[in-house]
Amino acid sequence: MTTATSDVYYDPYDFGIDADPYPIWRRLREEQPLYYNAKYDFYALSRFDDVEKAAVDWRTYSSAKGTLLELIRANIELPPGTFIFEDPPDHTRHRGLMSRVFTPRRMNAIEDQVRAFCARTLDPLVDAGGFDFIADLGAEMPMRVIGMLLGVPEEDQRAIKDRIDAGLRLADGSAMPEVTIDKHLDTVDGDFGAYLDWRVDNPSDDLMTQLLQATYEDEDGNEARLTRQEILGYIGLIAGAGNETTTRLIGWTGKVLAEHPEQRAELAANPELIPNAIEELLRFEPPSPVQARLVMEDVELHGTVVPKDSIMLLLNASANRDDRKFADGDTFDIHRKIDHHLTFGYGIHFCLGAALARLEGRVALEEVLKRFPEWEVDWDNAEQARTSTVRGWEKLPVTTR
Repeated sequence: MTTATSDVYYDPYDFGIDADPYPIWRRLREEQPLYYNAKYDFYALSRFDDVEKAAVDWRTYSSAKGTLLELIRANIELPPGTFIFEDPPDHTRHRGLMSRVFTPRRMNAIEDQVRAFCARTLDPLVDAGGFDFIADLGAEMPMRVIGMLLGVPEEDQRAIKDRIDAGLRLADGSAMPEVTIDKHLDTVDGDFGAYLDWRVDNPSDDLMTQLLQATYEDEDGNEARLTRQEILGYIGLIAGAGNETTTRLIGWTGKVLAEHPEQRAELAANPELIPNAIEELLRFEPPSPVQARLVMEDVELHGTVVPKDSIMLLLNASANRDDRKFADGDTFDIHRKIDHHLTFGYGIHFCLGAALARLEGRVALEEVLKRFPEWEVDWDNAEQARTSTVRGWEKLPVTTR
């Protein structure tokens, strides 16, 4: 039951809270497992079981109006092809098509290229005395990988990533950001439209070509192809999510392991521990910590009825540290046994890019530890990123030995 006298306050746009939200999230779990924010008129779930159940129950908690608080509040028509903002049957059809071209097997097949991108970035820094986990690695390797998969020329990848990053940043932490879908669509077309049009007559072994050639069964049972706008929606989603979240994972890797040097030394000595360490990093510091849903019917939670058409935030980062699921959830432990966490979501919206993120995170850590078994964060020059979609670092410079 929610504690009526609790004065705990959570604001997803407050920079001060975002710097370290975990103490507040712990209080939410214990004092107000169903939380209501009057300023922005949303509810929030913070315990593992509650978040997991809501993530699975798409009929009650809909993604069709978006998965960001500000996007749902804007109540606008979302572009086709953005299947993470859909419910069945549209979601089933569009995700099924995407899963055929974005398979774990295909992602794992590119490990050599991912490792080569890391080596090309890190080798020149070996005797430099330090590097930036974001600028030198997190912003470079994922961008190269996604660009390669999509078929974007390497010389154009940096400018596209810079525009994506600029579109995600919050100006300040005092208000809900404005959503402008038309501007977003124009940006995606401007970034990728010319490449897509070129691929119509010049097919290649990349995701753009596969999306152009893919067929699916429409609602009438007829074979259909994606429209140009739908394909651009897919491409925009892949480029944004694939770049930003992995960049933040790499940043958290640098920060968390700097704070746990004994565990970092274990990983350097025993690289076979790295895959489980990446799972623990994903649990401990999820790059995408909050998801939003539109409540489709009245639902009772913790003794309170949440009315239809309310907005519910699913605090998956809080859930990942719930002691009810993970003993000493606020403790980082590379040996922790994890059956599953909620960093990639759960149910029908489980992240299609999970295999790629795990691959990139693992390879990046392997390659860093080969060259830099020890580092310390230069906190005077570190800078946290401020967005409403992901949480992580804008700059994370380290000194190396």
